[in-house]
Amino acid sequence: MRRVGVAGDKPYEVVIGPGAQTELALLLAGTARAVVVHSAPLAALAGAAVETLQTAGVAAEAVVVPDGEAAKTAEVAAGAWEEFGRLGLTRTDAVVGVGGGAVTDLAGFLAATWTRGVRVVHLPTSLLGMVDAAVGGKTGINTGAGKNLVGAFHPPAGVLVDTDVLAGLPEAEFVSGLAEVVKCGFIADGRILELLEADPTGRRDTAELIERAVQVKADAVGEDLFDTGRREFLNYGHTLAHAIERVEDFGWRHGEAVGVGLVFAAELGAQAGLLSRAEADRHRTLVEAIGLPVRYAGDWATLQGVMRIDKKARGASLRFVVLDGMGNPRILTDPDQAWLDAAWAAVSEETA
Repeated sequence: MRRVGVAGDKPYEVVIGPGAQTELALLLAGTARAVVVHSAPLAALAGAAVETLQTAGVAAEAVVVPDGEAAKTAEVAAGAWEEFGRLGLTRTDAVVGVGGGAVTDLAGFLAATWTRGVRVVHLPTSLLGMVDAAVGGKTGINTGAGKNLVGAFHPPAGVLVDTDVLAGLPEAEFVSGLAEVVKCGFIADGRILELLEADPTGRRDTAELIERAVQVKADAVGEDLFDTGRREFLNYGHTLAHAIERVEDFGWRHGEAVGVGLVFAAELGAQAGLLSRAEADRHRTLVEAIGLPVRYAGDWATLQGVMRIDKKARGASLRFVVLDGMGNPRILTDPDQAWLDAAWAAVSEETA
């Protein structure tokens, strides 16, 4: 097993490898009760987790939630809270999230808010969840105003990345997850870029790519849990990406939107004189080779309006993570409108 430690007030480990789920009983040893939150398609995996806990003497039951972003609503959260109450979940008990990024976001939020905080363990089942959503303690649900605008910082007690489950992951979902992997390459770990350029499918070096991406995130969140400094760099490509997701009513996969967002951010960095043309072009070439979109057909004025209410905005200021050279992220506040327009032109289907 590969293990990545995440520092902070409550340190924990991300365990990566085949059969990692078997460590669930160790993580929750001595716990009286646990609720396993999962979507219907993952009933078998959730059932295995319930059985593992029950065998270890934990009274475990499953709570089913909708699949994907449909899980991340106030209505779903309220229904889950009622289930927690019915099952008698107390502050010394635990929540286990089994699923992709949306389910682990929700499970973490439920754990953060139930009795003002119970332990949560994540068993991510998508590449996106493994390298991003399940690690770092950000939890949240969506509202009509935007994505993840209601949430809490609630680090997990542990994350078990069972790479065996990736064999059954649809290819489009695997490719979507690679967006967060390649993002980590751009902002911090050039070896990730080399591995993906050698094999854009990501299948040859999956375990190493996951470990490296998790390490990048662990280094950031261990130093900056509350997203006030270094952690913000993990949002590279996400300002436009979240706006696309909102405009599309979450009909686009997160990684697909991030693919466009990464190319946009690279072009913005180039327009600001921080990134060379070759470095910006490397973004487009690699993102496209992975199989992610690099262009989007949408209304630029609408997208700019949505970006202004993004979590990363400060008052009326637009803030973007850009690169001042590869692997050297920084914040660009209120960039020149001409730079923004040029970056949009680089990803707009209308100007292709």
